[in-house]
Amino acid sequence: MFSRLGSGFWLVAIISIMIVFFNLGGIPLLDPDEPVYAETPKEMFAFNEFVSPRIFGEYWYDKPPMYYWLVAASYKVFGMTEFAARFPSAILAVACALVVYLSGRRLFNERAGMAGALVLTTSIEFFYLGKAAVTDMTLLLFLTISLLSFIEKRYYLAYIFAGLATLTKGPIGLLFPGAIVFPYILVTRNWSQITKMKIPSGLLVYAIVAMPWYVMMYNLHGSAFIETFLGFHNITRFTSPEHPEGVLWYYYIPVLILGFFPWTAIMLQSIWNSLTKSRQDFSVLVFLNIWAIVIFVFFTISQTKLVSYILPMYPPLAMIVGWYIDRLWAASNKQSSNSWAIVLCILALLFTGGMVMGLKSMPVLQSGVYLSSAIFIIMALAVGYFLWHKAIGRAFWTQVVAMGLFSVVLVSVLFPIAAPSFTMKNMAQEFKTQYDGTSPVYIIKFLHPGFTFYTDVYGSELKLDNARKTSSELTKSIQESQRAYFVIRHADYQQLADAERKVLKVLVDMDEKLMLLKE
Repeated sequence: MFSRLGSGFWLVAIISIMIVFFNLGGIPLLDPDEPVYAETPKEMFAFNEFVSPRIFGEYWYDKPPMYYWLVAASYKVFGMTEFAARFPSAILAVACALVVYLSGRRLFNERAGMAGALVLTTSIEFFYLGKAAVTDMTLLLFLTISLLSFIEKRYYLAYIFAGLATLTKGPIGLLFPGAIVFPYILVTRNWSQITKMKIPSGLLVYAIVAMPWYVMMYNLHGSAFIETFLGFHNITRFTSPEHPEGVLWYYYIPVLILGFFPWTAIMLQSIWNSLTKSRQDFSVLVFLNIWAIVIFVFFTISQTKLVSYILPMYPPLAMIVGWYIDRLWAASNKQSSNSWAIVLCILALLFTGGMVMGLKSMPVLQSGVYLSSAIFIIMALAVGYFLWHKAIGRAFWTQVVAMGLFSVVLVSVLFPIAAPSFTMKNMAQEFKTQYDGTSPVYIIKFLHPGFTFYTDVYGSELKLDNARKTSSELTKSIQESQRAYFVIRHADYQQLADAERKVLKVLVDMDEKLMLLKE
């Protein structure tokens, strides 16, 4: 069986494991998202309750439980560590790369499958989220298997994984496959495929996988679950911005350019050729293009925007780019690829320039930024040289190796230096040495998940108002409390009036965060 997998399978497996797992547990959980998804499974054990997710001791209806269950299982094996919290994302990222390889090999050929998988693995946003304790990679794998199963006519498998996607992030687990499959049928006019999709029995299979948890939650929590989960966390977030400052129609254009780097250099060229110069693979390539477009348009319309939301469009884009690289590789003496080299050089210069300018705000990153810039510039020059000589394979492998090196620099140089500013771990250790064990504790919302994960103290959350600039709750808590501890950021402290600062004693000042005591 293993011999039938091919050398490409093991190559993709080894490279993706090296990139995603390198120093996986060596960096503290980064605020605010990672601690949320690490703390909730921790509380599942604390309350011995694995159906209803909780955070800070309260029921929490933000996400379905799939990722929490995976992290809980990881905790059982590895203990409650940063590595364990990130392990499910990492192993599923590797699985996603292998799924793209295997499907690409079946739909196109061995080299196209391998190229597509490595394009995906070495895209910045993919390997970054593969190293993060967040739900995005779990959703990505399930949606990818569901949609690729459809195009390969493995319909029941498509329904099963749509159900698992629904257990990961809610209704989009079924909405996205439907919103991609039916436009594809409309464009290709393959109406007979509707009768072959086993829709009634497939939806039954989907319901068997997806619905039991939702039914149990409704029986346990009633309308509160429906109103909060479906009403606020799905409908309201789509129609109303959670972060008003990010509501820009072009938000995902720079996100895609950076997130899919360095393969954005050949992305548009690949898409154009897939739609204009493919005959044998045209139907599959149309499906992959529709898949990517639907994800991009959906989240562009959505009023709540986050960088990670468009991750589900990366597998189809990677497969399109992998198909085109294979095409160039096979006709390396006939087809020009100068635009690839030109765009890559422009992007490399822009990214390195942006990183160097960013040193003004974080000069401590100088060594990592210069090292990353060198990698990008050398990569662009080497790729340009190889493409000039029509050595497509060498250009491809240069980008793979360069991005592998950058992933090492990212987690061994850049992140360790920057991490103290984005984690509560150090502050939590100081807090535990000075806390009296009984007085109330107030924590600014942004810091709350990390604080709780590292201290096992829930405390009271202080929300910000006025576009996140001030906190009336912080002011009120200072005025009304007797002896109490406050964990806030420097920016929050600067917003306080002089009279409020005078009653607070600074116990710890580190990493742009403060621990204060009102005696």
